[in-house]
Amino acid sequence: MNLAFEKIELRFLFPAGTSRGVLRKKPSWILKCRELPAVQGECSVIPGLNKDFISEAQYEDKVRWVCETFTRLFSQLSRENLLQFFCVELHAYPSILFGVETIFYQLGRLKGEDALISEFSKGHATIPINGLIWMGTIAEMRARVQEKLSQGFTVLKFKIGAMDFDQEFTLLSEVRNSFGTSIVIRVDANGAFNLSNIHEVLKKLKSINVHSIEQPIKAGQIEEMRVLCENTNVPIALDEELIGVNGMQEKTELLEKVKPQFIILKPSLHGGLVGTLEWVSLAEKMGIGWWITSALESSIGLEMIARLAGFLNPSIPQGLGTGGLFENNFDSPLVIQNGTLTYKNV
Repeated sequence: MNLAFEKIELRFLFPAGTSRGVLRKKPSWILKCRELPAVQGECSVIPGLNKDFISEAQYEDKVRWVCETFTRLFSQLSRENLLQFFCVELHAYPSILFGVETIFYQLGRLKGEDALISEFSKGHATIPINGLIWMGTIAEMRARVQEKLSQGFTVLKFKIGAMDFDQEFTLLSEVRNSFGTSIVIRVDANGAFNLSNIHEVLKKLKSINVHSIEQPIKAGQIEEMRVLCENTNVPIALDEELIGVNGMQEKTELLEKVKPQFIILKPSLHGGLVGTLEWVSLAEKMGIGWWITSALESSIGLEMIARLAGFLNPSIPQGLGTGGLFENNFDSPLVIQNGTLTYKNV
């Protein structure tokens, strides 16, 4: 079996604003089995966020090594042993591991072995998801709120922290006042706040009954985050804090020390499929909530993440609605209807 790759640039339909800057395009490396063109995996990165991505040359060298090694060893090792080999070798490359895991998963499905089969993947159930409100002008964000509500979303997630928070809070308050408790509001700060202002931010968010805030301060401030999580009146979800934390002992120590209310899991950033399952297992043992979200993957990666989420049968809405962001995406069996994700190609 010969594995090859192709680099693509996904182009956003609109400038996607976050507190880290505005995104207009992003790279992905698509893995392809030459003998089985439908078998594809995605190695997706967000430059500046993925710790396994230093430069395109460095990253592509690693992807090339994976393809050459897969091609050389495929006939020598069982699929299980070869996958285990890559899980070890790509421990520090979660985005590449995710692409490789997707290849193995699809090869298994071709043989009638679906390790992630669920009512969702069979087309019998849907996954509730949040509607993401990207940053922009207040007028643009208002329009995006109306668009998501018209699509049937009842959970809205707002990117905050890039502009004056008072303006952002005014918009959040408008949404709460207009729709009451029929709408769940989540916010994602991407580490935009600091210890001098976060307490006032949390106080205001509490006043409008915000469900949770993702990564309120920059990652790496473990003691400060622990104190926040211990004393917050708005549930805190760790996101960037989990990036680069790959070993089970490291994961356990982080969760035991910080004790967050939630963790947000992105396979491309948080250890691939195997790493995500480890995080879920630990969180459930500790009574920590979780949800899975995509990290700007194309439809190829998003389908794999959705299958994982469906298999785990989550109890709260997930964050899987990014497939419609790109003007040059791939075809997808995933359809968003009334704020839920449905698998149609069954």
